[in-house]
Amino acid sequence: MTESLSKPRVGLLGTGPWAAGTHGPALAAHPGVVFAGVWGRRPEAAAALAAAHATTAYDDVDALLAACDAVAIALPPDVQAPLAVRAAAAGCHVLLDKPVATTVAGAREVAGATEKAGVSSVVFFTLRFAAGTARWTAEQGAAGGWFTAHARWLGALFSPGADSPYAASPWRGEKGALWDVGPHALSVLLPVLGDVTSVTAAPGPGDTVHLVLRHTSGASSTVTLSLSAPAGAAGAAVELRGTAGVAELPAWGSASGAFRAAVDALLHSVRTGEAHPCDAAFGLRVTEILADAEARLGR
Repeated sequence: MTESLSKPRVGLLGTGPWAAGTHGPALAAHPGVVFAGVWGRRPEAAAALAAAHATTAYDDVDALLAACDAVAIALPPDVQAPLAVRAAAAGCHVLLDKPVATTVAGAREVAGATEKAGVSSVVFFTLRFAAGTARWTAEQGAAGGWFTAHARWLGALFSPGADSPYAASPWRGEKGALWDVGPHALSVLLPVLGDVTSVTAAPGPGDTVHLVLRHTSGASSTVTLSLSAPAGAAGAAVELRGTAGVAELPAWGSASGAFRAAVDALLHSVRTGEAHPCDAAFGLRVTEILADAEARLGR
């Protein structure tokens, strides 16, 4: 991203519901970037999304990379990973979705590619960029003294009668809540309690997973994840207990606002050369923890 460019050119890889509902509108409305174009695995969807935001649809991903300073990726994780490596090699800074990949090898390749190319990276963990939850996480990390924590993320994506567009996602159907919403929980617990030193995992009904984690701070945490909970039981929460008492994660508002903050974070990293706490290396660590849990579940 050259200093002569007053507005860096940012492209979008992906055309699904997440890209169409969050990434595309946020990039088009962001005053600090030029929404340079869209590429997708379905050319007709790329054309429709590009037309909706007065930008260009690309049939060739390398042509889009050549026309951009950075790219945002809204694709299944194991499609994302090799394309992120390709983007970094082309000199593009990358705004990744979580999880970076569903294999440690895939996530390691992404982290290695961004480091080798000297490009900035940010992984869009929603809670780390939404204003209220980002501030809360930083405050609790600074406070310290936490004894234990419980994170709960129960979705009804796979429950009878669910009408979410994400229910048709093949990778979510295969990998379940551990990989889809597990990154959200870890993105908050790690900066507050420290890195994970041990993992215990047990299955529950449907795709439900229960985790018990030990952290470098000495604290322990429990995590319950599901995409197959009854609709009336759905909800997300993080509760911390320690010397400061009890702290509960606040509401986090819209994903679009959080995504705009993630774009800002990437731009800041590019300008300053400072790695963001949610960079590809952090994304790799989250993948390592999830892969450890998956192995203990025997999946």
